[in-house]
Amino acid sequence: MSEKEKPKESPLLSLEKDLVFYEDPIKEVSKDIRKSKLSKFPIFVAYQHEVKLGEVILSHEDLGTSWSINASTLEEFLEKELILKPKQDFFEMNYKDPNKFICLFVMVPEGANFVFYPYH
Repeated sequence: MSEKEKPKESPLLSLEKDLVFYEDPIKEVSKDIRKSKLSKFPIFVAYQHEVKLGEVILSHEDLGTSWSINASTLEEFLEKELILKPKQDFFEMNYKDPNKFICLFVMVPEGANFVFYPYH
């Protein structure tokens, strides 16, 4: 099989590898966001290119990994209209326990989506 014929590996596989490494710092930032009452709904933006959303907490360039992670909140997503106000209740009802899951907004060239990734 030539290089062109090989199925392209999903970028989510490399994200999962990075999340194992990132899990503890993400969990701490999530607790800090909730404890400080900044938001009940922390959202972590995972990306491989430049993004203007949230604050950088883990840079792939500094850590030699594939993905960078920014910390954000539901409130910022509402403000930037990434989640529309009429969808806020739906989002809140489907938001999983932040002590057990990382709420990720995964951005790839093809688009973006929410993923709830369990802590190990």
